[in-house]
Order: sequence, then structure tokens, then C-alpha cells
Amino acid sequence: MTLSMDTAQNKNRRHFVFWGGWLFFTLVLTALLTSTGGITLRNALLLSMQLSGMAQVSAWSAAFSCRTSPLNRTPLWQLLLTHVTTALLLTFFWVKIGSIIVSTFESMSGWEGVSVVYAQKTALLYGAGFFYYLLSVAFNYALIAQTASSEAQQRALEFSLRARDAELSALKAQINPHFLYNSLNSISALTSIDPGRAREMCILLADFLRMTLGLGEKPLIPLQEELDLLDRYCSIERVRFGERLQVEQNIQEEVKRCLLPPLLLQPLLENAVVHGIAQMPEGGWVRLNAMRNGERLLLTVENSWDPEAVSVRKKNGVGLKNVQRRLEARYGKEAFTEVKTEENTFRVSLSLPAETQEAT
Repeated sequence: MTLSMDTAQNKNRRHFVFWGGWLFFTLVLTALLTSTGGITLRNALLLSMQLSGMAQVSAWSAAFSCRTSPLNRTPLWQLLLTHVTTALLLTFFWVKIGSIIVSTFESMSGWEGVSVVYAQKTALLYGAGFFYYLLSVAFNYALIAQTASSEAQQRALEFSLRARDAELSALKAQINPHFLYNSLNSISALTSIDPGRAREMCILLADFLRMTLGLGEKPLIPLQEELDLLDRYCSIERVRFGERLQVEQNIQEEVKRCLLPPLLLQPLLENAVVHGIAQMPEGGWVRLNAMRNGERLLLTVENSWDPEAVSVRKKNGVGLKNVQRRLEARYGKEAFTEVKTEENTFRVSLSLPAETQEAT
């Protein structure tokens, strides 16, 4: 629908320019023909209307020349050669056809001597036609640039909408149903053997869900807020896994102010727990690293894992794919994701521009 509206607007704009150009050039030609006398204002105006109409048709062909010789991909010498040559040829034929029209008019009553006036103004007409064609070329290049700018804005808007859709899809997938299911089962089991811990886990889960929804409404958050969310997530998982889950954080103090999309690291940490630690009877470790290297923010989530575990094959699941999509939607080619598996370690590394609140 937007494309149709843009096309209709372009057509209306072209029609307006056509008739506006016709009127403008008619007045210019009238002024040239009457500048030294020898022709009445009425006759000069009628003749100029005919000549201007032909000039509009020839000038309209400038659109084809401009499309076949785009400014950003055509050498300057080729641009000059193309448009100057075309202007000279079209102006020559325009003046010659004008002389035929003048000869026709002169045979009518009241038009005596118009051929003499036309012949006297031939040089001025050549100049007027030549520069009017070049003016048409300039206008068409401006119109092409404006159209390209509008299309770029439209693509940016569509990209923004797709980015928003990706964000919403990612946020819906952040709260893993298995995580909720396991947490609720753990709470149910604790109610009979340790009501105090069951109540504590309910509070932690409620805080986690509330914080998740709050962060999801923001386009960017400081890394510190994401770390606070991860602490709540780890507190819940420790109730289930106890000493089997060891979490380490190596965070540079300066990067805690860096901005990133909300809930970016939580699904990676959840993957590390579900597909790594949960598959190892003796438990394991999860390590989160964050540092700044110049204008880049480097984040790493790695965990111990059992290469023989079947669920490891599902490691590159919805959570990781959504993280990659969100980075692409927000930063385009400025963000990178790398996944590595070593002997007993699984690592996901993220590299994105280091933004801070002051810079946004």
C-alpha cells in the first residue's frame, strides 16, 4: 500500500513538473521572441506554447539518460559527453522543427514576418533549448536521489519492524518452559521436606519473572542490570542443583555501564545449565567473561559439558538462534557470534559495539 502511494505521488509530481516546466519555458520563450519587437505578444505567446510543448517532450527523455548514466557509477567525462551531446542533438532538431511550425504560421493572416523574427532569435533559442535540457537532467538526477532516499527510508522502516518482531520472538522464547516446569516441580517437592526453601524459591522465581518482563520493555540496558537478572536465575537453579552448579564471573568493572539488548545473556546461561550441567551427574561450572577491547564489547559464556550427552546435540537451539537474530537486528554486521566446542568446554562468544549511556 505504501509503495502504491509513493508511485501515485511520483506520478503527480511528474505531471506537476511537466506542466510547470511547460508554463515556465513558454514565458521564457515569449520574452525572448518579443525582446526586439517584430512580433506581437499574442503571436509570440502562441508560438512559444508550441515550442515549449516540444521542449517538454525532448526534456522528458532526460529521465532515460539519467537512469542509464547514474551519478555514482558513471565517470565525469562520460556524464558530460552523454548529456552535452544529447542536449546539442535534441536542441538542433527542436529548433529545426520550430522553423517548420513558424513557416506554417506565416502563411496565416496576421503572422507576416514571423520567420524573420524567428531567424534573428535562432542563436538565443539554441542556447535556451540547450540549457533547458541540462536543467531537466539536473531535475531528474534530483528526483532519482529523492526516490532512492525514500526507498532507503522505507527499507530502514521495514528493517526496524523486522527487528522488533525478532525482539518479540526472542523475548517470548527467553522463559524456557522446561525451566519453569523444573522450577515448579522443585518447589512442589520442597514444600513437603523444606517449606522454607520452597517459599524462598517461589520468591526468587517471582522476582525473576517480574524483572524479565521489566527489562523486556527496554531497547537497551546496562550490562549490570543483565548481571542482576543472571544472579536471580542462578539462585533459582542452585536450589535445584545445589553444589553441582558452580558459576564464575570475570567482569571488568568498566564494562558494567556498557549497553546491550535486554535478556541477551540469560538464554545462553540457561543453555549452559540445561544442556551442560544438567547432563553431568557430578555437576560442572559455568563461566561468564566480559571485557572491553577498544570500541568492542566482548562477552563469553562457557561451560563444562559431556561430549557423550545426547542433549548436547540440541545445544544450538532456539535460545542461541534468537540471540544471533537479535544481534543482527540491532547491530547488523557490526556484531559477531562465535560458537566453539573443545574437549570438555562449550563456548559462545559475542562481539558487539561498546555503547554507553553517554553515547546514546
